[in-house]
Amino acid sequence: MTAPATPTTISAAATTAAHPLAALVAGLRRPALLIRAARAGTVEYDRNRDLKRLMRLPHAPAPERALDALLNEEAMLEETRRSGDGRYSVARHIEVLIAMMAEVRLLPRPATSGI
Repeated sequence: MTAPATPTTISAAATTAAHPLAALVAGLRRPALLIRAARAGTVEYDRNRDLKRLMRLPHAPAPERALDALLNEEAMLEETRRSGDGRYSVARHIEVLIAMMAEVRLLPRPATSGI
């Protein structure tokens, strides 16, 4: 008997970065298996190779631009997954989640006041 799939957040330890895109990524809830697969994939992520291929661009864009586009694509993939559409690609979904997790690490950190 298997346990029911429980949604997991993208960032188990929610990012402390105040960047709005980081907060969006950290708040996403997806099936635990998707998240575990994506976390494992971040080890092999190569921005120049993978992001260009995922976004179909000749050069990798800035992290903020990349994350904006990846969030949009991930939302479409999630909608396709939830609807049970046969065109859903779990491999593509994991690749997009991997890129999102990696790109959020590259976002600029807000300056902290030295009080």
